[in-house]
Amino acid sequence: MLHSLGVTAFGENRLEGVAEKRERLGGAGEWHMVGNVQRRKSRDVVGLFDWIDAVDRLKLAESLQSRCVEADKRLDVLLEVNVSGEGSKHGVRPADAPALLEAVSALDRLTVKGLMAMAPYTEDPEEVRPVFAELRELAGKLGLPELSMGMSNDYEVAVEEGATQLRIGTALFE
Repeated sequence: MLHSLGVTAFGENRLEGVAEKRERLGGAGEWHMVGNVQRRKSRDVVGLFDWIDAVDRLKLAESLQSRCVEADKRLDVLLEVNVSGEGSKHGVRPADAPALLEAVSALDRLTVKGLMAMAPYTEDPEEVRPVFAELRELAGKLGLPELSMGMSNDYEVAVEEGATQLRIGTALFE
């Protein structure tokens, strides 16, 4: 139904069911893996997705690169940055993002398009504005145009802070 309304980009945080969804849409759309990727599943991820929105370590990027070579494919990626410093969140520390960008940029099958961050969940979206602002500032310093930040509960603040991609699910399916 969303596709018939003009939605062309879809995100999933699990592999299960993606092939079926892609088939139902006749292969249309751009598919983003928005969840944490385990290296052992990189072959499946490369086969099903156009974007990997959560590259947070070089070993994962190297595994994706290897699978892309096998599949003769290229992937767009976002580097996941743990701006909030929460232990429960994935992502590279902001101070380590430039080194990860340099290393991943050397891989010829992956194109780093931008940064992604998961803000802490809070009832008041204004509380996460500093997280979004810091990610925007880091992306600017690194020369990266894409910013994936903001979910159903805080997307308005994320857009105000420069988000170019949002992860809205709950608001669409309530």
